[in-house]
Amino acid sequence: MTAEPAHTPDEPLTIGEMSRRTGVAPSALHFYESLGLIASTRTPGNQRRYARHMLRRVSLITVAKNLGLPLSEVKEAFADVPLTRTPSHEEWARASRRWKRELEKRREGIERLERELTGCIGCGCLSMRACGLLNPDDALGTQGAGALRLQDDAD
Repeated sequence: MTAEPAHTPDEPLTIGEMSRRTGVAPSALHFYESLGLIASTRTPGNQRRYARHMLRRVSLITVAKNLGLPLSEVKEAFADVPLTRTPSHEEWARASRRWKRELEKRREGIERLERELTGCIGCGCLSMRACGLLNPDDALGTQGAGALRLQDDAD
């Protein structure tokens, strides 16, 4: 096993080091950079170098992706977190609070869907077209519950 290269705390990371340490492919790092989620500097040979504080940003992007959050929401959460210097604790705390509010909204939406879905499964209507959950503006909904079109066909 080879020893890790010794780095000073201010020494930037190569794209390979960022990829290895975060588990994120270099192509994804390029993509995140193109979206303004992360930033790099360039060497005289035009190679990317990432400040060490980018490790946290990339890790949080990975967590967000695993939670199913769109990158646009990540960008909004990072809006006040600087790219050009190590963010302060307060800057990260603000981003965290913003993100927490978004996650709470998502949780409430999932809980609401769960309640509606439980009611829907218990309903037994078997109608994908008339279902109030799947088709909330259904015109037949005012005529009663169940598979009304199927009942009409049976007459």
